[in-house]
Amino acid sequence: MPHAAGLWYEWHGPEEGEVLILSAGLGGSGSYWESNLPSLTERYRVLLYDHRGTGRSDRELPDASVEAMADDILALMDALGVARATVIGHAAGGVAALALALKATDRLDSVVAVNAWLRPDRHFLRCFELRLALLRDSGVEAYLRAQPLFLYPANWISDNLDRLDEEAARQLAAFPGRETVERRIAALAAFDVGDRVAEFRVPIFALSARDDMLVPSHCIDAFYDTRGGIGVMGVGGHACNVTEPQQFALFVRNFLDHEIYPAE
Repeated sequence: MPHAAGLWYEWHGPEEGEVLILSAGLGGSGSYWESNLPSLTERYRVLLYDHRGTGRSDRELPDASVEAMADDILALMDALGVARATVIGHAAGGVAALALALKATDRLDSVVAVNAWLRPDRHFLRCFELRLALLRDSGVEAYLRAQPLFLYPANWISDNLDRLDEEAARQLAAFPGRETVERRIAALAAFDVGDRVAEFRVPIFALSARDDMLVPSHCIDAFYDTRGGIGVMGVGGHACNVTEPQQFALFVRNFLDHEIYPAE
């Protein structure tokens, strides 16, 4: 398996395409983006990777902070000779992309932050507390079986229970350990750049789902006045790119092509 800077990675799409780096959420696995590869690889050179401490990347996690997640994206770019790229990040990957945009403006063409946030929100902090309680008191399997309740709409869960059970089994086999998960959650809960919105110098497209059960869509309202702007999907839940891949692709491609977004 290919590794660079301690991170597992995988290329998709035409070699001559503009580079898109896809950064997953708390689970950290590049395979999270599988539903989106068909639409994004028609034109773009897509780079998937597993976050440090998870999946097929190095399991040692000396620094779990969001800033370290951003540094890992930059280290991967350096190791693979990628001068500039657009980063599409979901939740944890989204805030890592925002952190990178504040420290390495010259390396980014733009950022798409999906169901991300600028500062801690009371609702998602409570959700994290509940998920940690499940992990600590009921164990890893219960934590993973409850995870879809935070990620997907109820109808989608009902229609995809077999798929979710299979995913839970794979996630259990590859679970990074309680300490790693707890440290990553603590890092996400501490991320706060709410007072630094004016410092962004690259186009930031903040995409949220109105029915996200984990991160309220108002967490990205401050991006109304930034280059790039905001898009709100009416449905899709926290993992809206998985549940509504075609609608997600429309928002993202419109932004990448024209720096505009479709009406809700």
